Amino acid sequence: MGQEITDSRFADSAFAEFRRRLDVETDLLRDWLAQGRLQSDERRFGFEIEAWLIDADARPMACNQAFLATLDDPLVVPELAQFNFEINSEPLRLESGALDAMHDALAVRWQHCEQAAATLGARPVLTGILPTVRSGDLSLDHMSPLQRYRAINEQVFRLRHGAPIELDIDGVEQLHHRHADVMLEAATTSLQIHVQVDADEAARAFNVCKMISAITVGAAANSPYLFERQLWAETRIPLFEQAVAVGGSDYSKRVTFGVRYAQESIFECFEANRTRYPVILPELMDTPVEELAHLRLHNGTIWRWNRPLIGFDATGRPHCRIEHRVVAAGPSPRDAIANSALFLGLFEAFMRAPGPIESLLPFGVARDNFYAAARFGLAAPLRWTDGVVYALDELLASRLLDTATTGLAAAGLGGDEAERWLGVIRDRAQCRTSGADWQVAWIARHGRDFPGLVDAYVRHQADNTPVHEWSLT
Repeated sequence: MGQEITDSRFADSAFAEFRRRLDVETDLLRDWLAQGRLQSDERRFGFEIEAWLIDADARPMACNQAFLATLDDPLVVPELAQFNFEINSEPLRLESGALDAMHDALAVRWQHCEQAAATLGARPVLTGILPTVRSGDLSLDHMSPLQRYRAINEQVFRLRHGAPIELDIDGVEQLHHRHADVMLEAATTSLQIHVQVDADEAARAFNVCKMISAITVGAAANSPYLFERQLWAETRIPLFEQAVAVGGSDYSKRVTFGVRYAQESIFECFEANRTRYPVILPELMDTPVEELAHLRLHNGTIWRWNRPLIGFDATGRPHCRIEHRVVAAGPSPRDAIANSALFLGLFEAFMRAPGPIESLLPFGVARDNFYAAARFGLAAPLRWTDGVVYALDELLASRLLDTATTGLAAAGLGGDEAERWLGVIRDRAQCRTSGADWQVAWIARHGRDFPGLVDAYVRHQADNTPVHEWSLT
């Protein structure tokens, strides 16, 4: 969904022609999968991490165009709102030294972001939802000047017949809110982890990502506040699901955990894209059919929490990867890489487990676990593969961190490197202090001073210490 388009308004004929091209490209992908064209003998991974720009008063600062021009880094790009941006990583093989290298590159790039923002009187922040954001900040006046964003807004509201977004989140407190555009999505900043897989194992990889989503979303929870209301530990989840909803069914939500595991092939997702999801960006591109441009653009407007992607390497060879979208941004670069290590370790361990591992955790249980973990974070009660219900912090400490260590070792990472990153999660679980927990504890001590909360958060983040070591000062 990072590609730009040429217009934000479309004729009916454009929708018809786009659907025709989507049919052709979907059929071609099916043929490629049958022919083994998307085989891969290596595991590569990378990430996108979204961030905020704030001013001296800890409020969103709409200056990403000037910030990006000052930074001049092709891996740092605009996001939906003018106070958001996104950092992309270079993909790496999952092997010894990879997590350390990912951290070092992110830490250096983050320092450059801090320096570039400072020249504008701004500060960058990695957090799931900025505690000081207000409804008025999330308006079309603050949308980044890219046609694709305006087109999404127009098409979502076309499908909604002009009805406003109805936000309804019941958490520790309640929030009922109406919004006239899709800019609520700008409040949901995340760490999106990509992992490349062989097409023959892509269905299993897709299912494994669903199974472990509860673990990663709860362990990395960092979004307890929206519009100064305490809601879920990871309020990004219900917020994003409701922010671009175009109807009431599971398929029309556009942001969804899904309705089942993949049964036979990852192609099932792309067939569902074709048959279940209305086209909202019918941009017609003069490209060879082999680039799958229309299929990829349409897939980019369906924000599954675990999303299969088709990409191409530098030689034009196609590949498949899964984008794990459930993890919040922040709290620090070290936390972000630790969260990635947890995901990758569990992913590798489960991919190597014998037999149909999906049978150990029925889809309905995986789905219920996911929403429980988003709501309650490290304290969430989760039913695991043995049928026993554990608190997430207990499940991590007693079983899953050892599982993740085994997975990283199988991928070739040494014990010291694995412990360096999984040890952050181990200590976080022992202290029961995620980013969400720290924010709630800070407010409990200091009162509902949200600018003060953000100032303290940014100060700790600048030290690049993991959140469980942050003081409440």
